[in-house]
Amino acid sequence: MNNSSTSISGIPAASAMQRFAGLSNDEQSMLDEADRFARQELYPLSQRMDNEEWWPEEAFPLIGRTGYFGITVPEAYGGAGLDMFTSGLVVQAFSRWNHALALSWVAHENLCLYNIYRNSNEEQRKRYLPGLCSGQTIGALGLTEPGAGSDALGSMRTTATPDGDGYILNGSKIYITNGPVADVLLVYAKTNREKGAKGISAFIVEKDYPGFKVAQKLTKMGFRGSQTAELVFDNCRVPAANRVGEEDTGVKIVMSGLDLERAMIAPICLGISERALELALEYAQTRQQFGQPIANFQMIRAKLADMFVWIEAMRVFTYQALRAANDLEVGGGGRGDIHKITAASVMFAAETMNKVLNEAVQIHGGSGYIWESEVNRLYRAIKLLEIGAGTTEVRKIIISDEMMR
Repeated sequence: MNNSSTSISGIPAASAMQRFAGLSNDEQSMLDEADRFARQELYPLSQRMDNEEWWPEEAFPLIGRTGYFGITVPEAYGGAGLDMFTSGLVVQAFSRWNHALALSWVAHENLCLYNIYRNSNEEQRKRYLPGLCSGQTIGALGLTEPGAGSDALGSMRTTATPDGDGYILNGSKIYITNGPVADVLLVYAKTNREKGAKGISAFIVEKDYPGFKVAQKLTKMGFRGSQTAELVFDNCRVPAANRVGEEDTGVKIVMSGLDLERAMIAPICLGISERALELALEYAQTRQQFGQPIANFQMIRAKLADMFVWIEAMRVFTYQALRAANDLEVGGGGRGDIHKITAASVMFAAETMNKVLNEAVQIHGGSGYIWESEVNRLYRAIKLLEIGAGTTEVRKIIISDEMMR
């Protein structure tokens, strides 16, 4: 890992704020190291990514060389052999300094790489995991469709029809993070329409397979630079050897993966909120009005105090969900306490982040409303995390359903 402590002039190091309760020495060290790496290597990319929707091609190989891919994958496949909680600490640190790359990291690391590791056979692991762990190949997940968002399983129209020693995929996926740049995609398709949500299978699709194409790159309000696309499968032939798990068992992979995804989105919210508080505190201490720093005014101090308390509450819930996700068995999820806790943690984190960023922009005043400001970049990103991986409304349904069981 990168151990340099050099910081960018004028920017406080998030890792220097405090030692966080509930973290072991090793966990704190991992958070600090990931923070230093992200501050040095990823933060300088963030402004151009936002301005131009630019994808820095060297970022993923650099992350791979530094050891921040394959956190939860055994060393035999090129990973680090650590746990889900550690993975969450990494994305928390990355999100402080480049939340767009952090989102792409999650789509690659958690939605694609870790899902393949958890659910694939040994041949598939040996073929795909080393490249994904090194960052030489980029991963993505293909689930959401133009007509299938919150009802991603029941309304899925993409089909996979058996054909000799393979399958023919037809359909489309939309809002796919890493879609325009992905080399390897974990894609869900209906293999048995009569079974509805129970008739879905998962497939590993390579970008060069005939019939697969990126239909369009999508331009977003926030998380700009994290590439997003609509994908099309037009008689796309996929070898039967690339089916993950048994036919018609993809729902187990989806539901387990969604719980893990929600556990990993909460620390993105936490990292963004931490950075917003730093920016607001720095601005309040340096901005002069009426002959004194605005941090001297009680209303500004009240806002900063509220932001601190909200973030600490977010931290506790986020870490609780990540620790619970450590024990999620293969094929588990989609039910029980883990389903409820992960939905609750990301709902609380996203809604709380909204409050934190609202106050951060308010403290910045007019400068916070300017597109180029860093706090504005953070503010434009927050709405996505109340929508992705199940909207706030879906999260409430999950929580209440589990409470009623």
